[in-house]
Amino acid sequence: MDSLPDLTAYDAVLFDLDGVLTPTAEAHMHAWETMFTELFATWEITPPYTERDYFDHLDGKKRYDGVAALLRSRDVEVPWGDPSDPVTADTVCGIGNRKNVVFERVLRAEGIAPYPGSLALLDALAAAGTTVAVVSSSKNAEEVLKAAGIRDRFAVVMDGVIAERDHLASKPAPDVFVEAARMLNVDPARSAAVEDALSGVASAASGGFALVVGVDRGAGEEDLRHAGAHVVVRDLAEFVAATPSDPAEEHTA
Repeated sequence: MDSLPDLTAYDAVLFDLDGVLTPTAEAHMHAWETMFTELFATWEITPPYTERDYFDHLDGKKRYDGVAALLRSRDVEVPWGDPSDPVTADTVCGIGNRKNVVFERVLRAEGIAPYPGSLALLDALAAAGTTVAVVSSSKNAEEVLKAAGIRDRFAVVMDGVIAERDHLASKPAPDVFVEAARMLNVDPARSAAVEDALSGVASAASGGFALVVGVDRGAGEEDLRHAGAHVVVRDLAEFVAATPSDPAEEHTA
């Protein structure tokens, strides 16, 4: 196996959140499955919801864009509505808000902890003085980061709230990654991005990032590479061995 690149060599490392830093992707998957299984049964939509629908239509996207994409895959169109729509509204926004209620209940009941390998990499990057940021499509990113005890590690958190406020296109468009780099005052061409979603990998790749890392939490190595990942790992702990324990080691003759 080829050696992995040293992430401390980049000006900044931008991380997706769900499924990369924290296992919230599992909670999101559970919430989506619960909500769509019930909705499809009520509306008699076929074929029924499957786990593949999450990876193909929901993973990495802004919540409402994901709802619209999945419904469209079943030839179902509903009004977009407004983010303030109640959970009872049969609109894209209302349906998205139903899912969020389930997700918040799971998060508060069970809590969240960072992946140990991801935490180890964050420690190594902090020791090297490498700037890090979060680029998430989730509107729950701030809440998740605080619940996981790692909010203070990130200079910038680009999340679904900011994306909606500033009318930034959802992943796989490059907008959110490029804007996060701008907020950090770094050049994507000298920075790295870390993603587990196919749409997120495509977003970072089209944003011109020097290194796009795919974390295979279920999307599949081949698909991640096809979406634009330069390297694929199963856990970010794999990078720790490639990261100097002492930043001065990089400059030792």
